[in-house]
Amino acid sequence: MQRLLLILGICLCALQLCSQENIGFQKPPKEILDLADYQRTPGVMMDTRKEYMLLSYRPTYKSLNDLNQEEMRLGGLRVNPVTNISSTLNYINNLKIRKINGQEEMQVKDLPDNPQIANISWSVDEKWVAFTNTTESGVELWVIQVSEARAKKLCDAVLNANLGSPYSWHADNQRLLVKRIPNNRPALKDPKKILPNGPTVSQSDGSKSQNRTYQDLLKTPLDEFNFETLLQSELHFINLSGQQTLFKPKDLYLGESFSPNGQYVMITTLEKPFSYIVPLSRFPQKTMVYDLNGQMVKMVNEVPLTEVMPKGFSAVRKGKRNMAWRSDKPASLYYVEALDGGDPAVKVEYRDQLSSWDAPFTERPTQLIQLPQRFGGIVWGNEQYAIAEDSWYDTRNMRKYLFNPSNPAQAPVVIEDRNSQDVYSDPGEFEMKKNLWGRYTLAMEGTRVFRIGEGFSEKGQFPFIDAYDLKTRKSKRLYQSTYTDKKENLISLEDIEKGLVLITLESKNEFPNYYFRSLKNQSIRPLTQFPNPFAGIENVYKELIKYKRNDGVELNGTLYLPAGYDRNKKEALPLLIWAYPEEYKDKSSAGQQKSNPNEFTFPYYGSFVYWVTRGYAVLDDASFPIIGEGKTEPNDTFIPQLIANAQAAIDAVVQLGYADPKRVAVGGHSYGAFMTANLLTHSNLFACGIARSGAYNRTLTPFGFQSEQRNYWDVPEVYNQMSPFMNAAKMKTPLLLVHGEADNNPGTFTLQTERYFQALKGLGAPVKMVLLPKESHGYAARENIFHLLWEQDQFLEKHLKK
Repeated sequence: MQRLLLILGICLCALQLCSQENIGFQKPPKEILDLADYQRTPGVMMDTRKEYMLLSYRPTYKSLNDLNQEEMRLGGLRVNPVTNISSTLNYINNLKIRKINGQEEMQVKDLPDNPQIANISWSVDEKWVAFTNTTESGVELWVIQVSEARAKKLCDAVLNANLGSPYSWHADNQRLLVKRIPNNRPALKDPKKILPNGPTVSQSDGSKSQNRTYQDLLKTPLDEFNFETLLQSELHFINLSGQQTLFKPKDLYLGESFSPNGQYVMITTLEKPFSYIVPLSRFPQKTMVYDLNGQMVKMVNEVPLTEVMPKGFSAVRKGKRNMAWRSDKPASLYYVEALDGGDPAVKVEYRDQLSSWDAPFTERPTQLIQLPQRFGGIVWGNEQYAIAEDSWYDTRNMRKYLFNPSNPAQAPVVIEDRNSQDVYSDPGEFEMKKNLWGRYTLAMEGTRVFRIGEGFSEKGQFPFIDAYDLKTRKSKRLYQSTYTDKKENLISLEDIEKGLVLITLESKNEFPNYYFRSLKNQSIRPLTQFPNPFAGIENVYKELIKYKRNDGVELNGTLYLPAGYDRNKKEALPLLIWAYPEEYKDKSSAGQQKSNPNEFTFPYYGSFVYWVTRGYAVLDDASFPIIGEGKTEPNDTFIPQLIANAQAAIDAVVQLGYADPKRVAVGGHSYGAFMTANLLTHSNLFACGIARSGAYNRTLTPFGFQSEQRNYWDVPEVYNQMSPFMNAAKMKTPLLLVHGEADNNPGTFTLQTERYFQALKGLGAPVKMVLLPKESHGYAARENIFHLLWEQDQFLEKHLKK
């Protein structure tokens, strides 16, 4: 009897171990840890005159303690109610300044102790830099005098940064408009300590609406109280001596922006009623323009609560939208209005209308241009030239129109008309420069403007600079990169007359650094010399391989082989494939090459590249296009296309002689996790898979997901076929499921992984679930990331190598 009890006890312990592992944080093996535990290089911000660069330093990772702060999740926000700033920010902990033409890095003097720096911004004249510093009690405002590399505090921890940067520079460079917490702000209410006065009641008026599955929404009247309390601010002017003056009393200030000449300020406030089904961006709003004395000049927009929206990614709300100051005029607003009611299903000749409205807004707005598709942006030039963009999601078409903003009667000219996914035909983006008001407008030399393009082609990537004449509408190539062993990124055309271009150069093993390139003599002058922090993989083999799917679609991926691997002997290695599906409307665009084999190899937790040091072959960023041509939607054939992509990738590496087809793993994050679960469910191609922070039951995202516009009731068969949860009984391949405990991404609730794991476990599938404490959709804490790498290594060693 005692022996039987002992055996039963051992069996029960074994069952508990199988179902739950209570282990501490682990670290990956040395080969991976040496790469993961590195020092991040500084960020670089340069002034537009290229006299100074500001170097910002931050820790490579957060700590778990950094994530373990007080947090409220309200209206789509995640904020720390004690410090009144986003709880997801990555803080900078040091700043240095360097002259562009010098080598010495000057430590910024008099920074706060143990700084937590965010919201960095240059003044209009770029003689000052402002930033916020978060302390235990709140957010302070600081400034740096650039020429002296010296910081000083302008105000104590009283700023309200719950909606983003809490300040705006005025055009005089001597003062800033700041959001300040009201002195009489009421205390927040703890939902755990206050009983509700009644139930929470919501109802529908019968209007159809297709809203995504948003996270962190308001749920109760108590949430509404806390939300309103946290967002209330007063607006104050503060000068560089720290003197403060009240500008506007307490309100829910959503956004503030000065006119280019500094004479007006446009202020948007949130209004009631709030909503429990959409985030704050769709709450009621009012927009007013004030003079600098705080007197209202004009209410320029009023937006009602927008809970009901037409179906489709090209749907927009009714009324004025995209309202902002024109950068080419001292004080003029522009805005767009839908001519189709915002409904893509309505057939009209023109979808949107762009208008301009001069301060003080006593005259009627001027209608500038009508667009056949949905407004996509505007680039202002001068009184004669501006460039508007429109696009239409269903066709992936985008166009650019050259028009005269001073003469709306003059017909616009289409200067670009192409498939937005066709990168080979991309003529580049127009170069901008700061004008006398410090706003960005077209960089012009007479009637010439300039385009910088990424330069993707069938033969590789060769970035370029073109001059485009707005009068003759002809282009002339000024420069095209010819590197075949490096990647050149053209950042900006700094001096047109001198032909000076700011670039970065990198290669597989050379960390990206900044240079000035002269177009006249093709010389380059180095500006930075950041070292390679990943010397441990500088000898691995890297190649961009190209291959075809069974229907002829061109595919590619970046192949990594271990250092010292004999490519003549061709030992068959275990293969890891990391991918992310992308939707296309045509095969030609889907097959285009969008990777550069000379890009610096930057290993990070979001890929499998680390495992090239552990003896694996790795195919990173493998092409996984999902194509739906004409009226066919991509997801109608999602599963067979997914399998075809995977089969082609495996065959390509196996035919090269580098991989064992029986030892292949697949992995992905978010939609890549969804892909992984489907591949393991519907094919026998893989020995195991790793799925991180995915959504597996599409009935929990019933009003669309990723690039799917149709709702569940339109195409239930598509939703059901694509849901790994619905097909859990078919899944027999080992799967590692990972999810952040506090995922904030629409649709990828942590519940998605928990319920999928329970289904697989109940059906006897070999599955393991790891929930990373305090993490959102992307992972940040050092402890969690190192443990994740350990879990993945253990899993791969068990299921691929043994």
